Amino acid sequence: MCRIGAIKSKDYIYPSMALKLMRSQQEGHDDSGFAFVMQDLGGIFETYKDLPCLSMAATVQGTRLAEDILHDIGFSRVLQWTPDIQNQKGLKISPMQNYVFEILQYPKSHKYATKEEKEELLVDTNLKIRKALEENNSGYIYSFWPDILTLKEIGSPKDIGTYFNLWNDKESPKAKIITAQCRQNTNYDIVRYAAHPFTLEGYTVLVNGENTFYEKNKLYQQELYKGYVGFESDSQCFLYTLHYVNKILKWPLNYFMHVINPLPYNEIEQRKDNEILLRIKASLEHLETNGPNAVLAVNPEGELMCVCDPKKLRPVVIGQDNGTVIITSEVAGVNDIMPNRKISLDIYPREREMIVIKNDLSVERWQQ
Repeated sequence: MCRIGAIKSKDYIYPSMALKLMRSQQEGHDDSGFAFVMQDLGGIFETYKDLPCLSMAATVQGTRLAEDILHDIGFSRVLQWTPDIQNQKGLKISPMQNYVFEILQYPKSHKYATKEEKEELLVDTNLKIRKALEENNSGYIYSFWPDILTLKEIGSPKDIGTYFNLWNDKESPKAKIITAQCRQNTNYDIVRYAAHPFTLEGYTVLVNGENTFYEKNKLYQQELYKGYVGFESDSQCFLYTLHYVNKILKWPLNYFMHVINPLPYNEIEQRKDNEILLRIKASLEHLETNGPNAVLAVNPEGELMCVCDPKKLRPVVIGQDNGTVIITSEVAGVNDIMPNRKISLDIYPREREMIVIKNDLSVERWQQ
């Protein structure tokens, strides 16, 4: 069973907090990896929130390949952050040659482009770089989107933190939202793309559990949108469904849980909104999921959410204080990060419940 964590704060926080959150739950991982997505960036990235941030790991050849693609399209580098690598002897980590984290200016051709046109360009560029890297087996592009930084690595979480000097806050980037997971994919080959969290167009998802309807979801999603690629993990299906429901169909967030975990027909028929729910169940049955899972997600607006499977077979807890909310698999993680909180305010999400943490850190609970 994996361990997941999400931290949302009014103030900027560092990756070390996510590392500490996962360290408290170390029995739930096997030193196969650590990954995080940072959103609402601060520090040197704070003044570039409208410009895309590229996050990738590659060989020297792969780095040059990506740079050539970006240059040919017309992107130009504005800012680059380079981790302060601490390559100590004995670290359990399988690093790439280069790690690229940089802010880029849009091509001149998109100076007056609409928001939608810029987003289309970023998706197309991401896919082009990914395809080129895969063909040459020379690297991985994790995200290419404004105000998002992503790192995925294979090895011991503690050693990964040491290698990238992430335990040292003075040398680390910071953000107001960090999602993280320890433990790599256990159902398929261990590859960097398979590590949670997954992110697409400002949506981020990480899952503790599994989706036994993976093949059904995958076959359907591959035809829905060009950005639904990879499928290295069955948990990616949750990301693509959230994106499809909220971004493409433009439905409210609460319909996400009705798509992945639809109610039984006898319960739907008793509801006032039964006509809508019946149509969802009939038209999007291939996006239904199955299996024990707890899903954490962030939308482009920065709202943090949690959805549990109908039987509540994966643990999750929410702890909070005046400035921070933490959602994670075990209360031990919250205790380590937030020992002085008011424990009576802790929330243990129920089955068929969706919890949304708003940007003012207020909590909304939607029971299906």
